Amino acid sequence: MFSSILKKEISSFFSSVTGYLVIGVFLLATGLMLWVIPGTYNIIDSGYAQLNGLFELAPWLFLFLCPAITMKAIAEEKMEQTWDLMISKPVGVTKIVLAKYVASWLLVLMALLPTLIFLISVYYIAEPVGNVDLGAFWGSFTGLLLLAAVYLAIGIFASSLSKSQVLAFIIAFGMSFFLYYGFDLIAMFFYSGANIHAVESLGMHFHYKSISRGVLDSTDLLYFIVVCTLFLYLTIRKLKIK
Repeated sequence: MFSSILKKEISSFFSSVTGYLVIGVFLLATGLMLWVIPGTYNIIDSGYAQLNGLFELAPWLFLFLCPAITMKAIAEEKMEQTWDLMISKPVGVTKIVLAKYVASWLLVLMALLPTLIFLISVYYIAEPVGNVDLGAFWGSFTGLLLLAAVYLAIGIFASSLSKSQVLAFIIAFGMSFFLYYGFDLIAMFFYSGANIHAVESLGMHFHYKSISRGVLDSTDLLYFIVVCTLFLYLTIRKLKIK
């Protein structure tokens, strides 16, 4: 049943033009910002064969991509009154939520895989060819997957709060933004270095930057696991309460 729900979620996402549009817009925006539009993220303008721009830009684009993927996960089931039918089957709320969550994560992975073309391009334009910090790349790529895991857990939770997909998108966007960058903004009101560090460490941006250096620290990994687990737990608890 878990695998059937997972397959249903993925096929449902691509059953309309919306699914292709969401991923297409993400890849188009990423490509334009990295290669065409002059600015901070542009690889050519930077003068270096590196993909720092991708890993600085992607977390902000994820604020739109991840809620767009998850907004209908549960809200649509409630709107179409199929949720009660789904939970009446011997599968359980926990497995349903986890199946929808894993499916969402796989969709983000599908959106990210084409960006490996950027790595290949940078690899061959580097002087000498291949002069690319692959450790930093894969560390940052892992960081993006972990970041998406939290955004999606938040999105699934937001989708469980309302029958409205638009409202679920807005809630997921707001919560994800706060958890990613909100603590950095709060830290600006502190003067002590220790206090600033303590406040910033509560946010995802702090741990994402740490992983992006190419070192997967157990503290950073634990942070993402705990936050993901918390929001999935809240989702399951919310759906079990009649």
